[in-house]
Amino acid sequence: MKDFFNQFDFQSDQLFGQLNSAEKKFVDKVMETLWIKKGSMLFYEGGIPTGVFQLKNGRAKKFKRGFSGEEQIFYIYTRGDVMGYHALLGEERYQDSCEALEDIEVNFIPRSNFLKLLNDVPRLKQAVIKNISHEFGVLANTIAVLAQKDQNTRLAIFLLLLENKFNQYTEGPSGIDLTRDDLANFIGTSSESLGRSLKQFKDIGIIEIEKRVIYIKNKAALLKFLKLDLVTQDILEN
Repeated sequence: MKDFFNQFDFQSDQLFGQLNSAEKKFVDKVMETLWIKKGSMLFYEGGIPTGVFQLKNGRAKKFKRGFSGEEQIFYIYTRGDVMGYHALLGEERYQDSCEALEDIEVNFIPRSNFLKLLNDVPRLKQAVIKNISHEFGVLANTIAVLAQKDQNTRLAIFLLLLENKFNQYTEGPSGIDLTRDDLANFIGTSSESLGRSLKQFKDIGIIEIEKRVIYIKNKAALLKFLKLDLVTQDILEN
């Protein structure tokens, strides 16, 4: 499953992890801790980049509003993920927005300090360049799923991805805890249509729902239900 998940994972949580202890201390010196309330924006479409964020705790969503004003969520950030450096390095305004899904704690590196770090720490500069290239591939895979797959297949894919993402730092299954509006915006459908798909998955024993939290109960059945060309046969057998 690792290769499958990597196709949809920004892996920005590994940027600073690739540094040695001396380099990490150098980075730590220019970081400041910020506490951001649920529903607050880390950055917004059209805004001017002021720095880079690393999520210490909590979750945030990366999204863009369409011409009709509706959100399309492209990614859910979790602990360790680094955000906001694309527009900063491109010397342009943000092309998307990022909103805290709960009260979160972040490390913030001001723009000038981050640019200096890239010059002073070549290993970090190489990691950022590599990660930007990888993220383009992730976004291309996500767009392909949204454009080419039917709703139930999109839901199945994103449930697998979210479960893997949310459970990375927990000892046991924590479930998929998103509002129905956010989950619908993630898979590109309405809340009403999402509800029908969730009921179908629940009725055939693939998922359970407690309050709004979704638990995958039969992953093998979910994978077979997908009939994905994105995964290999040995993935389906594991």
